[in-house]
Amino acid sequence: MKKKRTPAIEAPETVVPEVILEGAKRALESDRIQKQAKCVVCGSECAPNSSEGLCWVCRRLKLSAWRDADPQMSAQE
Repeated sequence: MKKKRTPAIEAPETVVPEVILEGAKRALESDRIQKQAKCVVCGSECAPNSSEGLCWVCRRLKLSAWRDADPQMSAQE
């Protein structure tokens, strides 16, 4: 029985261009979870939407304190 002749193995053709692959890899790197900053008051993780560097508890306490102080300010005037 004769063996079938196998053609030389060629390099596989690229399905996705390298430029698109590199862009996707860079996008994944930016989406990775970054280390959370610490709260300036209590030291726990900062809330993701906090620009003051506060955790969600300290941020909530700050907002509550502002709300409580607002009627007192108008009564003193």
